[in-house]
Amino acid sequence: MRYLPKSDSERRQMLEAIGVRSAEELFAHLPEAVRLGRPLDLPPGLSEYEIVQYFRDRAGENGNGYPSFLGAGVYHHFRPVLVDTVVSRGEFLTAYTPYQAEISQGTLTTIFEFQTMICQLTGMEVANASMYDGSTALAEAALMAIRATGKGRVLVARTVHPEYRAVLRTYTVHQGVPVEEFGYGNEMGTLDAADLERKIDGLTGAIIVQSPNFFGIVERMREAAEIAHRRGALLIVAFTEAVSLGILEPPEEADIMAGELQSFAISPSYGGPFAGVIATKEKFVRQMPGRLVGQSVDSRGNRAYCLTLATREQHIRREKATSNICTNQALLALMASVFMAVYGKQGLRELAEQNLAKAHYLASRLKPRFCGKFFNEFVARMESRKPEQLNQALLEKKIIGGLPLGRFYPELKDSMLLCATEMSRRAEMDQVAEVFR
Repeated sequence: MRYLPKSDSERRQMLEAIGVRSAEELFAHLPEAVRLGRPLDLPPGLSEYEIVQYFRDRAGENGNGYPSFLGAGVYHHFRPVLVDTVVSRGEFLTAYTPYQAEISQGTLTTIFEFQTMICQLTGMEVANASMYDGSTALAEAALMAIRATGKGRVLVARTVHPEYRAVLRTYTVHQGVPVEEFGYGNEMGTLDAADLERKIDGLTGAIIVQSPNFFGIVERMREAAEIAHRRGALLIVAFTEAVSLGILEPPEEADIMAGELQSFAISPSYGGPFAGVIATKEKFVRQMPGRLVGQSVDSRGNRAYCLTLATREQHIRREKATSNICTNQALLALMASVFMAVYGKQGLRELAEQNLAKAHYLASRLKPRFCGKFFNEFVARMESRKPEQLNQALLEKKIIGGLPLGRFYPELKDSMLLCATEMSRRAEMDQVAEVFR
């Protein structure tokens, strides 16, 4: 009865209320051929502790606890226990996005602090109250740039995460917004400025680059910004590895930053849910999608928070709405906020330095494909085996390998994207190097 909340008497009452005598009579209008006519072929029920053990056993089969060198937009970082302690409080865990916003002062306070820390992290002047994830944040940022410039064409670097580019195309394909890609240099692994210069025109409203890019390499922002601004386009800078902002200078040349905060104490969870964010300069705030919480005072002069900007069609006229995102990831954004508060500026820098050092140690034992400066992931070239074969060899040693790149970049089918974070140990990295050899 714990898992089947309706008793036999309750079922009888429901059948009587609709005027039938049995469940068979309820479904009598269905043809005999489409009715099962027998019980479902299911195993006997299990007790709660047997169910828990069953799922623990299945988790063990999935390599739970294996050292992982897989990055590519989802990263294995340490999660401070304080994060779950805070977000598990009933006030946060059971709360939905505040529709009667001003009575939810606690939630609004956390969102305001989140926005403030994101501005400090990115160097931007204003940040919204989070987005679904990095890919939708990037697509929304592109539409934001189109509204701000009045130009309907987007150029995106091939070094931007392939799945982010796919989401961008899904957003724009039925809005009459052409999206074109420009290439990268085979030696450095950074964007090809000459190709960007050839493809940009007066109708281009947004140039999108990522740094560190999908190959883990730090992009040259100034050159891309100069090309974009010369033709009246906005520069959108994406990021998938937020920890990198602990050591890399925020790109002051950017007009909009859109990224993913999964690295900030949000579990990989097979790919979500995550928390994205858009940050920008104040002059573009009216075109920003989502929600924005501001600080004010109440009727007694006390500090109070309010929903300052809400650009959804529930709040304003549909033709004026700037957001396709129906809510914000308040709980996951709170995880990121607690993470940033726990680490602080110096702690985040030290964490980034650990990631940098460990990735460069691993790269020194292998053969990097590109020579550009990278953060905590890089592309390694295979010698005698295919990347998939090498991953299988690593799995036999209970190690999760990297991402074979041939799926997204046919010209890199002999290469693998590897990531090392603060969770990577020297002995494990030495094992990876040994398997490569």
